[in-house]
Amino acid sequence: MDFELKTSSRSRVCAEKYDALIVLVPQDMVAGDDAASMLAASAVRAGDLECKPGKLLTTYKAVGISAKRVVLVGAGDASPKSLRSAMAAAVNALKTANVKTVLVSLNALHAVTDRVLQAAVVACADAAYAYSTTKPSSTASKLGKVTFATSDAAMVQAGFDKGLALVKGIELAKEWANRPANYATPVLLAGAAKELGKLPGLKAEILGSKEIAKLGMGAFLAVSRGSDEPPRFIVLRYDGCAKAEAPVVLIGKGITFDTGGISIKPAAEMDEMKFDMCGAASVLGTFRALADLKPAINVVGLIPACENMPDGRSVKPGDVVTSMSGQTIEILNTDAEGRLVLCDALTYAERFKPRAVVDIATLTGACVVALGGVRSGLFAGDDQLGQALMDAGESSLDLCWRMPLDDEYAEGLKTNFADVANVAGRAGGAVTAAKFLQRFSSKFSWAHLDIAGTAWKGGAAKGATGRPVPLLVDYLLGQATMPVPLNVNVKARVAKTRPVPKTRQA
Repeated sequence: MDFELKTSSRSRVCAEKYDALIVLVPQDMVAGDDAASMLAASAVRAGDLECKPGKLLTTYKAVGISAKRVVLVGAGDASPKSLRSAMAAAVNALKTANVKTVLVSLNALHAVTDRVLQAAVVACADAAYAYSTTKPSSTASKLGKVTFATSDAAMVQAGFDKGLALVKGIELAKEWANRPANYATPVLLAGAAKELGKLPGLKAEILGSKEIAKLGMGAFLAVSRGSDEPPRFIVLRYDGCAKAEAPVVLIGKGITFDTGGISIKPAAEMDEMKFDMCGAASVLGTFRALADLKPAINVVGLIPACENMPDGRSVKPGDVVTSMSGQTIEILNTDAEGRLVLCDALTYAERFKPRAVVDIATLTGACVVALGGVRSGLFAGDDQLGQALMDAGESSLDLCWRMPLDDEYAEGLKTNFADVANVAGRAGGAVTAAKFLQRFSSKFSWAHLDIAGTAWKGGAAKGATGRPVPLLVDYLLGQATMPVPLNVNVKARVAKTRPVPKTRQA
């Protein structure tokens, strides 16, 4: 879909020849003498149109309007949140119609800001999105061009450009998350990262099984052992400023399919475990957006990618493995595998001497129980980092919620047979999982996003959401304006690793 932004008056909008005209009608609209606003005002007075976000009225070949179809849609208080609902409703109303070109009039809004336009662009693309990679018969929207008209396009060009970058990032994240596991193996995911690495400002490095073993990533390799698909450790780099400036590191869980391993999952809805790499997909999507936005910040992306399968070589409940940090882990439940691949990635992140590390993972069903599909779970070992991520969630409409990290939650991770167990029982499962990860983050400012409830939808609307790409992008853009510590002033901190028994390696 192509997007365009242009300056246009209310009267000019009515004269434009498009297949459809979407008129956003706020609750405080002041009608002008143009046909569109008079039509909207008349519909509101008659009670045929409510100004609540998403309420709409459609008409065909309206007098004084050149567009064949006119969609009047309530925009409420014209906030970004209201615009998101309005655009989603309007585009959904046109998706099945023979509409290829659409003009969206923002002229009736009291004030069009960057955030308002950004929300409208992202919502439009989200509503029109249709997955088709393995479904050639997919009835994709016929929408080919959407033009946004406002009284002064130059004033909101930055919001428009950011919206376009977000659309590219979100759709890349959706694409890889929606693919079935046989179309999104660790090797194929690494291939996607290589393609990203060809964009200006981006670089990609792919580590295979031998390199992973040489690093001593015993926890990561333990998860991959039961699969015939070889693991890959993906390293992405975006260099937006001087190399001496410490980067932000994003770590995405890349379990391309999760059976649960020997602690196998129930068959019902196991197909949705292709979404267990949504953390990895969100990192890919964020880097795609960075390539267009070009903020003055350095960012590293780490993706430990593998499958978790049951096999004669699979790790067993009760096995003990040695992580890259040197800490031994008793694996009491092989379905708690995400934290095992992430803990080694957290240790690997130390070499970058990062200013902050954020890991993103579809980690626990407990987080779904706690927060549902509205907000992602946020765990932060640093209040400043936690607040920055909360603020980014609010500004991007990609909400999260701060969860506790009290030391008492780690009591259940104690074991007689290793430094730490990988599970601590059902109670507070999202928190104890975060406490496990926190053990491997002592060398830097760290936060964890549990996106198990927000990364995809089930039921009739089954599919990836692309979250938390908007949150991560807003966080990184905010950090680009902050003072950055220099790596040259930080002493190298490399964790010593214990020898990993060969019987525990893939």
